[in-house]
Amino acid sequence: MFDSSGRKILLGVVTGTLLSVAITTALAANDRQTFHLLDSEGKPVMTQREGECVSTPNTPNDPTKMFKECGDIGDKDGDGVPDDEDLCPDNTPEEKAKGVYDNNQPPRSPNNKPTQRPCDKIGCPIDTDGDGVPDYGDDCPDTAAEYVVMPPACARNECVNERGCVADSDNDGIIDCKDACADTPPGAQVNEVGCTGEKPKCINEITLSSSTLFDFDKWVLKAAGKIALDQIIEQIRGQGDNFNTMSVIGHTDPVGSDKYNLGLSKKRAKAVADYLMANGIPGNKLMQEGKGESELLPREPGESTSNWHSRCRRVVVTYTLHKNAEGEVCTNQ
Repeated sequence: MFDSSGRKILLGVVTGTLLSVAITTALAANDRQTFHLLDSEGKPVMTQREGECVSTPNTPNDPTKMFKECGDIGDKDGDGVPDDEDLCPDNTPEEKAKGVYDNNQPPRSPNNKPTQRPCDKIGCPIDTDGDGVPDYGDDCPDTAAEYVVMPPACARNECVNERGCVADSDNDGIIDCKDACADTPPGAQVNEVGCTGEKPKCINEITLSSSTLFDFDKWVLKAAGKIALDQIIEQIRGQGDNFNTMSVIGHTDPVGSDKYNLGLSKKRAKAVADYLMANGIPGNKLMQEGKGESELLPREPGESTSNWHSRCRRVVVTYTLHKNAEGEVCTNQ
């Protein structure tokens, strides 16, 4: 049987053992550090009150742990930002690989950085150039300041593709979102909308980039798309009775199901055809069709997937004439 001095020694040993395994948790409300007291099985020591754990100011062991039963705030995606602050609490390893926004000083993970712009969100992947495409998926991380996303929408600019680049697929000096003729031959002189202005032929095929006409995955014409179509309408008006027929064919990239892409291409072809007819193109001379992903463009050697997909997303407008610019009767149309 222990005497009173023995009981004091035993109590001191037990208390010392518990304190030696105390660990930390951040109290997000005021960023103070307290430490949970653990028992010999590594479980938190509870007080008599429900949901409350014994805390101690002593130095914790490493690594630290948090416990739901103690009311701790977790960090389920492990990006260093507590869940109660994290506006993107489900980041994947890829999404957090280049850091997230974290206004704590110092940041709670080595790659984290403070917010810089109005659209930066705590706990969300860093977007250094602010173009709406986070660094982990941005092939062009130094996009010009004119394309920085702004509130309230904080949406990616229509000229920036899904890989963070402002593309010029045909390298004519006119970026795709402003290019009414996205397949200009190499070296051709073009006007402000990316077209050559060459004399009409018997068959005139004009490829319009979908990024010029529509927002991503949409089929409502944008202002830039209407401007591009207005160029075609002016060409046809200049032909008068020499205008013969027109076709509008919609195409998509291979991302998504065949059924969905076919439907999207049909809606886009209809949107273009409706605009043309509303602006004077006779409906009985116009044919529209959607081909989905059935006629993908050939991929160029070394071409990135994003650029290839961008070229595949297109609407091809073809119009025919009765006579060419030299007055010769057109045949085999």
